[in-house]
Amino acid sequence: AKQLIDAAADAGADAVKFQTFKAENIVSFTAPKAEYQLKTTAREESQFEMLQRLELSPDQHNELSEYAISRDILFLSTPFDDHSVELLNQLDIPCFKISSGEVTNLPFLRFVASREKPIILSTGMSYLGEIDTAIQTILATGNSQIVILHCVSNYPADVSDINLRAMLTIKAAFKVLVGYSDHSVGIGIPIAAAAMGAKVIEKHFTLDKNLPGPDHQASLEPNELVEMINEIRNVEFALGDGIKIPRSSELGNRKIIRRSLAAARDLESGEVLTTDMFIPLRPASGISPNLEKFLVGRILCKSVNKGQLIDWSDVE
Repeated sequence: AKQLIDAAADAGADAVKFQTFKAENIVSFTAPKAEYQLKTTAREESQFEMLQRLELSPDQHNELSEYAISRDILFLSTPFDDHSVELLNQLDIPCFKISSGEVTNLPFLRFVASREKPIILSTGMSYLGEIDTAIQTILATGNSQIVILHCVSNYPADVSDINLRAMLTIKAAFKVLVGYSDHSVGIGIPIAAAAMGAKVIEKHFTLDKNLPGPDHQASLEPNELVEMINEIRNVEFALGDGIKIPRSSELGNRKIIRRSLAAARDLESGEVLTTDMFIPLRPASGISPNLEKFLVGRILCKSVNKGQLIDWSDVE
């Protein structure tokens, strides 16, 4: 777990997130595993046994939180029961991340929201109406600090199922901050989500995809995490302020790349200028082609050679 914190911090992530639960509080003894879990873990092991094996103790949470602080990265965790919410609240985590499975667990949403901390809610498997009910439940507690993550709850999620435009639908419908929780293979989809305006990107990562466990194969390894975060940061910079003006880096190229009016043939003094006498040529240190109409009909007061830029001093 500390190695995962190191990997996240070294990659430049804003936060590293774990999961907080007691298996006995979230799953029955007979609950089956999901299909993807059956492919990556022992079939004879129940979901309860698998989750119980993955529990982190309160002392381990405290140790990991302190270690994250020492690495200057936010420590977060997803709680799955009231006891876990209280544990994380005592650790003073900055916000609660709620999983897609709890969208319809309204009592739990009320309990989390009553802690008056920001909530990041994933919405895999959800209809828009279910998301609406979840948001209204949170708002009814007086907590309006909400980020909604579009998500597809399959591991890995097929690209054809991602439907990133649904993130924009959620934003338009509920006027909330939105993001994307990604379970696809690779880094392309979360980068696209960032370009579309996602304010939060959540992505599974691991130290080694070949490690035993249900999620490793659908996760990024550290070098991929670095690449994804770097590209998302580039997208953040590239989005800019939206004001369409020449950037300072472009100004030097304006005169080089744009054009000026030049003589299409040798022109003699006294000729009346017509449109066929002009050819637009680089650089843009002369008269712009968009001012051609102000030259037509005027008389040359000096000769101009073919290809020479025409100057206002050349005409009466």
